[in-house]
Order: sequence, then C-alpha cells, then structure tokens
Amino acid sequence: MAKGRPRKSSGNDVLLRSAELIGWAIGGLEREIVETRQKLEALTRQAAQLRSRMVPGRKGRGPAAAATFDEPGTAGAAAERPRKRRQMSAAARKRISDRQKKRWAEWRKRKAASEK
Repeated sequence: MAKGRPRKSSGNDVLLRSAELIGWAIGGLEREIVETRQKLEALTRQAAQLRSRMVPGRKGRGPAAAATFDEPGTAGAAAERPRKRRQMSAAARKRISDRQKKRWAEWRKRKAASEK
C-alpha cells in the first residue's frame, strides 16, 4: 500500500459534470430564445393589427409610429419612404440668424463687463 494521502478521483468526473451543466445551460438558453422569438412574432402581429386600425391621415405620427420594430431582413412601412421634413423659408432662416447673432453680441458684452 502506498504511503501518503489517498488520490482524488480523476479529473474526468469533474469535466463530465461541467460539460453536463454547460449542456443544460445551453439547452435552457435555446428554449428561452425560441420562446422569445414566439413572443416577438405575437407582438409584431399585434402591432400590425393596431397599425391597420390607424386613421390613414395619421400614418407616421404619434406614439404608434415611434414604436415600430423591424427585424433585419424585413421592411416596414416606415422604411419604404423617407421622412418628410419641413422646409424653412430663407426669410425665417435670416430672422433666426439675426436673432442669434444679437444674443451672442449681448453675451459677449456681459462677459466683457464682468471681466473688468
């Protein structure tokens, strides 16, 4: 009989146990992924039903438009056409520019007065 401490069991048992735990974890994650995809599909269908009930003149406005979700590879109604932007007239841009220049001039005057 050999002297000293008895040997522990080989490392294979530990490796097999950890591999088994990892397999269970992966299986659980895959199950969660499937359930999440099913929930996403149900929510996407529900969102499509709600969008179809919207008033035609209000498309692209309000919280329903902000809550769109498109998975990669699927095209939504918002992706089909570019967003319309309001055009500011040249006169309006000039008024804003002049007003901002006036604000900066006042700010510089106050700053120069406070430094003296």
